Amino acid sequence: MPSLSSPVSDSGRPVPSSLWRDGDFRRLWVGQTASQLGEHTALVVLPLFAVLTLDASATQLGVLRALGQAPILLLSLFVGAWVDRWRTRAVMVLTDAGRTLALGAAAVAGLFGFLGLPALFMTAFAVGALSVFFDVAYQTSLVRLVQRDQLVRGNSALEGSRSAAQIGGPALGGALVSLLSAPIGAASSALFFALSFLSIRRIRRVESTPPERLERPPLVWRRIHEGLRFVVSDTSLRTVCLASAAFQFSFAAVITVYLLFLPRELHLSGTAVGLALAATGPGALLGSVLAARLPNRFGYGPVLVAAAALGDGVFLCVPALHGSSAVTVTVLLAINFVFGAGGQLVNVAAMTVRQSVTPDAMQGRAAATITFVGMGLSPLGSLLGGFLAEEWGPRTSLMAAASGMMLSPLVMAMSPLARLGRTLPAAVETPLTVGRPDTNSW
Repeated sequence: MPSLSSPVSDSGRPVPSSLWRDGDFRRLWVGQTASQLGEHTALVVLPLFAVLTLDASATQLGVLRALGQAPILLLSLFVGAWVDRWRTRAVMVLTDAGRTLALGAAAVAGLFGFLGLPALFMTAFAVGALSVFFDVAYQTSLVRLVQRDQLVRGNSALEGSRSAAQIGGPALGGALVSLLSAPIGAASSALFFALSFLSIRRIRRVESTPPERLERPPLVWRRIHEGLRFVVSDTSLRTVCLASAAFQFSFAAVITVYLLFLPRELHLSGTAVGLALAATGPGALLGSVLAARLPNRFGYGPVLVAAAALGDGVFLCVPALHGSSAVTVTVLLAINFVFGAGGQLVNVAAMTVRQSVTPDAMQGRAAATITFVGMGLSPLGSLLGGFLAEEWGPRTSLMAAASGMMLSPLVMAMSPLARLGRTLPAAVETPLTVGRPDTNSW
């Protein structure tokens, strides 16, 4: 049974034991939901604008997606070192403001006819860079906000909101581009980021100033090295990194080809493309619900391996589709639903394991290190997807990229992570963290 005791904030106010009775958690949840809606809308609006309006080639689409993902490779490790030293609410508020301005400027430029490929590239890079800050900060903020035995429920709620965003974002983005215009789609994303800004800035619980900021901080490179060494030294975290890297590299290639395959090979409209992508959302909602139950029944390791194998393997069915009939669209919806459910199970379970084994003072760096290793290859995957589509055609290249996704469950199945049971491991104290002041209390 979870503990009923409540932690006490620095202000002396007790933190409610129930997540939904905690107003600050609700504000974080609302802000993160709005942020994810903005992000998932933009992820469809920008590529569809490039393909349908600017007639971008497969290579140009690959470059666009690579620029949006490049900040993960370039910034993640530095962001992790910084977030451990800053108040996460401030980081999230500032990044929301920046993304609002970037997409708002793109919307205005589009309305006046100035939103060409160079501007689209710049917008994708700016939004991607700011999203790296937000994603590391919100994952770290949850650990600072709730009790450790509430992590799986907190992650399930936050990942459930991401699932809702996967339903609404692509469908809304595809419909707006198809029925109205790309600038309107960009403006809708900007409004979601503005809503996230307003919600998160209302979090009342005040984070204490990290003690390392009161002293002369260690060099950023030393802090980055500490995070890397900690993740590499832990078997579970090391396996999550390798499995995530295999998945994200292949998945980036898959999505680049997928966004060409649907409109050009299957001749689907922008609205149909948005609906197909949105089907991932309901599946992810189911995955969020199951993630709060299945690991406690079957164990974290078996759930991680089985969910990854099912969710990734279903994409091998996509290249067999032909035409734009109702049957094709229905099969696409089913494929994306299963992919969303499996992917969400993996996301929640892996994130909970990572947060559980990581000491509080290392949360930001651990999250950023896994993001860097896991998603750092995404830009290369996007470029590879564009190259393969040019050389082999969308259908053959989609099959090759989807096959690569199966490396992820294989890596987990061959590691000790697959044998992880129903009980979460305790946080690992290392010479890097023992005796250090707690920098993550609210």
